[in-house]
Amino acid sequence: MNQALTHAVTPVPAVPLHIGGKHHASSSSEWRDVVNPATQEIVARVPFSTPDEVNLAVATAKEAFKTWRNTPLAARMRIMLKYQHLIRENIVALAELITREHGKTLPDAEGEVMRGLEVVEHACSIATLQLGEIAENAATGVDVYNIYQPLGVGAGITAFNFPVMLPCFMFPIAIACGNTFVLKPSEQDPSSTMYLVELMYQAGLPAGVLNVVHGGADVVNMLCDHPDIKAVSFIGSTHVGTHVYRRASESGKRAQSMMGAKNHCVVLADANKEQAINNLIGAAFGAAGQRCMANSVVVLVGEARSWLPEIVARSQALKVGPGSDRDADLGPMVSKAAMQRAEKLIQAGVDEGAQLLLDGRGHKVAGYEGGNFMGPTIFSKVAASNSVYTQEIFGPAMCVVETDTLDQAIAFINANPNGNGTSIFTSSGWAGRKFQSEIDVGQVGINVAIPVPVAYFSFTGSRASKLGDLGPNGKQALYFWTQTKTVTARWFAPDDGGSGVNTTISMK
Repeated sequence: MNQALTHAVTPVPAVPLHIGGKHHASSSSEWRDVVNPATQEIVARVPFSTPDEVNLAVATAKEAFKTWRNTPLAARMRIMLKYQHLIRENIVALAELITREHGKTLPDAEGEVMRGLEVVEHACSIATLQLGEIAENAATGVDVYNIYQPLGVGAGITAFNFPVMLPCFMFPIAIACGNTFVLKPSEQDPSSTMYLVELMYQAGLPAGVLNVVHGGADVVNMLCDHPDIKAVSFIGSTHVGTHVYRRASESGKRAQSMMGAKNHCVVLADANKEQAINNLIGAAFGAAGQRCMANSVVVLVGEARSWLPEIVARSQALKVGPGSDRDADLGPMVSKAAMQRAEKLIQAGVDEGAQLLLDGRGHKVAGYEGGNFMGPTIFSKVAASNSVYTQEIFGPAMCVVETDTLDQAIAFINANPNGNGTSIFTSSGWAGRKFQSEIDVGQVGINVAIPVPVAYFSFTGSRASKLGDLGPNGKQALYFWTQTKTVTARWFAPDDGGSGVNTTISMK
């Protein structure tokens, strides 16, 4: 007798919240599919946390702060040392999760984990980073000293494009300073972030110090408004970042927003040609252009303009494929919506008169026909008024601008409202120094295409790319996540009768 064959269907895993040191199943009625951008396979489902769940996460962090703030510096440092070891042991596993949900190539994903690891390694120095200052005998018998105390509960809101590195820009140093934390990762690719949090607890972090909620605008607004959250850090788009900064600031919180960009790469004719072309192509098209530090505008100065055909030819030769293919140079874009937005802007560039030298739209990869693939795209004759220049495409698209002189290139860049990053390729020390001195951009690369500084220097984007005086990483991160308390102290001898009442402001 024939029997019907049944096939077991593997259920799509539900991404949990993380509250009180353990997974917490959400009771939300609103969920979002997490999609592999190369295959369109649904790989997970993520909840949009309820108000009660957000309040529970904050309350748990607030309670944990009572003891965590008094945990000795050396004990916090030892947890961070263990944590960096665990991340190093799990680079491949973290990278695979990034690639599955974001789409970037495995080598690029592994590089992201390493950049996040740098920040954790920096946090391992907390015992010396959090030292105060003292002036003995600032007045007669009076000592004045600063101490850097944790704020309380901090919150972090991160974008999809670096699901490991961006959270590492936030919670490791905040926690090392004695704060507790509520993290809201991107709902588009949360699994690698969740694994990062699990490793933090494997390192010995006490329950409740680090908590995770998921969601969209409603959850973001709750974090900005919640009276028990003392500081909010955001990395993402300019539109959302401006909203977060204003809303959190109006709620009396310390806030920082690292936002959008339009980064420029200036190329002088005296540059090492091979290095310059290879670097500018990698900076424009790596991660399918989905980096806030991508150099999406190339400014060819003088005779360097003759290099444009070679730039186009090398870009056209890049391999587009799934991130799991280690030979691929760029993978898919994170979502259909992101790809369609980029395609719409490219068409606007054509309609507005920019010259499309290389069109990556409609790119198909054998075996992955449903993937969100776009090949390298290059425009020349781009005007400052073109949509492809005024807006952040956040896709594998390069705008090429030509100038006669370095002064003209500097003026062109300084006229752009953004100030996240810029770079110059030259063999002239004079030109490099002139550029770094006169350019009005927070992060400058000289023969370095993506000038994201090492973690013990601060991330210093400027102008429209940043809101808040203090950025992530380096010394600025310590100052952001701590309150400077200044103590003025005098101790009297038991038999010191003093010299009468002092009604002046001076110390005697």
